[in-house]
Amino acid sequence: MKRAAAIVVSLVGLSCGGGSAPSTPTPVPSNPFTFTITSSGVSPKEFTVPPGTRVLFVNNDSRSHAMSSDPHPEHTDCPAVNSVGTLASGQNRETGNLNDVRTCGFHDHDNPDNANLKGRIIIR
Repeated sequence: MKRAAAIVVSLVGLSCGGGSAPSTPTPVPSNPFTFTITSSGVSPKEFTVPPGTRVLFVNNDSRSHAMSSDPHPEHTDCPAVNSVGTLASGQNRETGNLNDVRTCGFHDHDNPDNANLKGRIIIR
């Protein structure tokens, strides 16, 4: 009887995997207007979108980035961009709805002079 119980316990342990499951990356939402941030900077540098659009920022860099509307440090041109905020490595977030016809510049608040981390969204 003890032997049968030991076999059952062993089989249960094997079926549970015995370890932690590998982490699954968070799926990136589908958005045709996606800026990707890497150690090289933001790509692409510009999108033209219709009014009401949300734009997605994906951080594929190993460090965090605080994406904000121009100008620095006021961030007042396009407040909808400011909702992206700080993205840790692997995170993604959309802007608010970009409703006003205009051009919105953006930058990394923590590195505002780095041209590789700047871009624009043209709303028309």
